[in-house]
Amino acid sequence: MYFAALLARTEDGWEASDTELDDVETLADLADLAREAAADEGETVLVFIEQEDAWFGVVRVDGEDDPRVYVSHAAAAARSSYGEILTSELLGDDDPDSELDELDKLADLDGTEDGEPEHATDGDEDDASAGSARIAPAGPLGDGRILADLGMSERTLLGLTDDALGEIADAIGASEILEAVR
Repeated sequence: MYFAALLARTEDGWEASDTELDDVETLADLADLAREAAADEGETVLVFIEQEDAWFGVVRVDGEDDPRVYVSHAAAAARSSYGEILTSELLGDDDPDSELDELDKLADLDGTEDGEPEHATDGDEDDASAGSARIAPAGPLGDGRILADLGMSERTLLGLTDDALGEIADAIGASEILEAVR
């Protein structure tokens, strides 16, 4: 079970809304969703994502700046659909299909003609695919200082466990707002 919420910082404090992530496929999609939640251009928007007791993630979007991401347990997040969006960006994993498309375009550079077999050994394919993806660590990943200027130090963020999103909301002064959308 997932929980996702958007918290937009305004002149009057924080505004929260729950959100559906069904149409989100990339971190760029998530950042666009966050920017749409901002009342004014350039406002800070936090995206909270949580999977029951397994992991939580925070994405921070400040105007048109690149989103900043923190994930509490990258290995667990990488095994979930929404967490994979965050971890793949942090780990620098590209879409495997696009890599294959690029390789297909370069097929003639390997010395074979179209339609001619490539005589690869059994291990060649495995070695190539293993090097293209990095393994997510069984711990935090991303920008630990993502909330430092909002009142939560990196050390505190790294130590969160049970109700992490509630503790974050409390530290930034948005606990009542978050509870309203939970």
